[in-house]
Amino acid sequence: MHTANEPTTNEPTTKERTTNESLRREWTGFRRPGRLIAMTAAALVVIAFGLLYAFGNHASCDGPCPAEPIGPDGSVVNDQFSFLHRDLGESGSITVRMTSMTGTITYPPPNHDQIVPGLVPWAKAGIIIKDGVQQGSSYAALMLTGSHGVRMQYDYHHDIAGKDGGVSATSPRWLRLTRSGDTITGYESTDGERWTKVGAAKLSGLPKTVRVGMFATSPGDLTLRRVGLGGATEQVRFTQAGAVFDNVGLQGAASTGGWSEEAVGEMNQTDWEKDHKASGAVEENGTFTVTGTGDIGPAVSEGAGRPVERTLGGLAIGLAIVLVVAVRFVTSEYRRVPARAVPVTRRTLMAKAVVVGGVTFVTGLLAVGVVVPVGVAILKGNGISVIDVSALTGARVVLGTAAVLALAAVLALALGALFRRAWLAILVAVLTIVVPYVMTSFPLLADGLSQWLLRVTPAAGFAVQQTLTEHPQVVAHYAPSAGYFPLPWWGGIAVLCAYAVMLLGLALSRLPQGGERAERPADWR
Repeated sequence: MHTANEPTTNEPTTKERTTNESLRREWTGFRRPGRLIAMTAAALVVIAFGLLYAFGNHASCDGPCPAEPIGPDGSVVNDQFSFLHRDLGESGSITVRMTSMTGTITYPPPNHDQIVPGLVPWAKAGIIIKDGVQQGSSYAALMLTGSHGVRMQYDYHHDIAGKDGGVSATSPRWLRLTRSGDTITGYESTDGERWTKVGAAKLSGLPKTVRVGMFATSPGDLTLRRVGLGGATEQVRFTQAGAVFDNVGLQGAASTGGWSEEAVGEMNQTDWEKDHKASGAVEENGTFTVTGTGDIGPAVSEGAGRPVERTLGGLAIGLAIVLVVAVRFVTSEYRRVPARAVPVTRRTLMAKAVVVGGVTFVTGLLAVGVVVPVGVAILKGNGISVIDVSALTGARVVLGTAAVLALAAVLALALGALFRRAWLAILVAVLTIVVPYVMTSFPLLADGLSQWLLRVTPAAGFAVQQTLTEHPQVVAHYAPSAGYFPLPWWGGIAVLCAYAVMLLGLALSRLPQGGERAERPADWR
């Protein structure tokens, strides 16, 4: 029970009423036609550029394009190799001695005028147990690589390191894979007597009969060509790898037939294979030579599909519009009063930050929430493969991008309050947010400089868009211009948040309290 002199607890306090009044006043001030038109234009620019990109991309295949291989986890994968195989039951093993691994690289730098012997770092040859010969099926393989020693890899994304070193006739390598139900275990040896376990993999759902045998494959030789102000574009050349096996032992064979040669994926389509050395397998007196090209692993090239963030090509222009609106939202206050007056107080600036951040977030959410799903649907309708992402990742891209735009707007507002001159605040905001974001999106700057800019500038926040994943066992151009940010999405958001909070705090510290007279000059010392 309350006495007559006690205020009721559900009544707003004076501070709450003042805050609500400030927010209402700033929201009313923001709803001017010019600002609303500008925010609408920012959203439409993002949507228009995204849809133009989607409508402008079509598959270029003669007829329907072949479907990209899909791995057990639903992701696009590479699965192309020469395979010499037999059937294996639910329990068994394969043991081989590997005495040679050689390869060919076509037209490598510096002159690109020769075909040379050699192996690319992730050329692979060894033994494999696989759920059939269809691309994308589950597998576990034990292999020797061009430069990374013995590895056990399975289901495209998993990689376990064995011993380093190569192979030769005087220093052979023994490899063994065993199957026990769904569990595949890999072992290696230098003499065929003392064995070391490399790793084990559980491949859920393997059928009773699988394929087992020897394989060889070799991804393209990737080098970078310098362009622009130190930027780089990718160049990929055909390579081929071959391996020699003997002392082949198979236990647990599911049939009495012999070895079958088969290509997983497309093979023998290049001039080198047609005119010089075909990919495939040959046997002579118990010695097997397997030669192949391609790769087994996660797909990271353009052929793996377009990432969903490619539909956000108009984001930089929309961002620039938002920054101008945010700066002018605060600097316009200083044009209405004498030079030494202080029309903006701490409470006023906080209210402006809430309003401009909230409006920008909603604007970005509507724009990105429309263009990403619609753009992806149009690309798929045009026959363009798009990298599928989980619902959680898709939500992170949409919500995170909207949040980044909102934080950038608050940062620009703080700059406007600090500088009081619209042109100067806009210039600083554009140079520190828009310019790094745009310049690192193209192969213009050196990769190291681009990565540095996306670590230390507010543009780091746009890492929230990235859906591509780096894979240590795949050679690729992992650079900002190819869609790879140097920081994780949460790290990029943290950098942008730090800038926004620091600048807003600095601006607030130089303003009078909300209850002070507006005519009091600010202390800028």
